[in-house]
Amino acid sequence: MPDLELVSHHLCPYVQRAAITLAEKGVPFRRTLIDLSAKPRWFLEISPLGKVPLLRVGGRVLFESAAICDYLDEVFAPCLHPQDPLERAVHRAWIAFASTMLDDIAGLYGAPDAEAFDRCAGLLAERITRLEQALGRGPFFSGELFSLVDAAFAPVFRYFNVLDAFVILPLFAGKPRVSAWRRALARRPCVQGAVDADYPERLERFFRTRNSHLGHLINGAAAPAA
Repeated sequence: MPDLELVSHHLCPYVQRAAITLAEKGVPFRRTLIDLSAKPRWFLEISPLGKVPLLRVGGRVLFESAAICDYLDEVFAPCLHPQDPLERAVHRAWIAFASTMLDDIAGLYGAPDAEAFDRCAGLLAERITRLEQALGRGPFFSGELFSLVDAAFAPVFRYFNVLDAFVILPLFAGKPRVSAWRRALARRPCVQGAVDADYPERLERFFRTRNSHLGHLINGAAAPAA
C-alpha cells in the first residue's frame, strides 16, 4: 500500500471527488489542508497549476482530479469505471459534464447582478434537464453500482444543500430521477465523509463574503427584522 497524501482545501469540489473515491475504495490516506488565499511555498513548488487537489504517492505528485481518480481506480479495487471501453468513455464524458456544472455554479455565486444570476441559473436548469434524460432507474448513475460519475456529481449537488436555504432555485422541480439520485448520493458514507462537519457553515461564509448578487441576497435574507 503506497503512502498517500491528499493536498486539499475545505471547500474544493474537485478535492471531494478524490476523497470520495478513496473512501469508497477503503484506501487509507492523509489529508493536508491549505489556504488557497495564502498558498504555501512548498505547495507552489509541487503544483504545476497552483490548484488542489494534489495526490502525493510516495515521492511522486499527481495533479488534476480526473487523473487522480483514474489512477486510484486502476490501482485499488473495486473498480468504479465500467469495464467496457465505450461505456467507460461515456462515463468520462459525463464527468466532464459535471465539471461544466461546477463552472456554472461558480458563475452563479459570482454573478454581479440579477440578470447574470438568472442566466447562470437557466444554464444549470438546462444541465439538470439533460441529466434527467440520461439517468436510468438508479439509485446511482449506472444503476445499482456506485461509479466515478457519482463521485463527480456528489460535490455538485452538495452546493444546493446550502443554496436552498437562501434562494429559490426550482432546478430540481419535475426532475424525479435527478432528485432521487441527489438523495442517494447524500446518504452515501463516502460522500458524507468527504467534507468536514462544518462544511455548510464554511460555504455559507464564503457566499456571504462575495461581492455578488448571491452574497447580497444571502446577507439580506439574514438581516434582522426591523
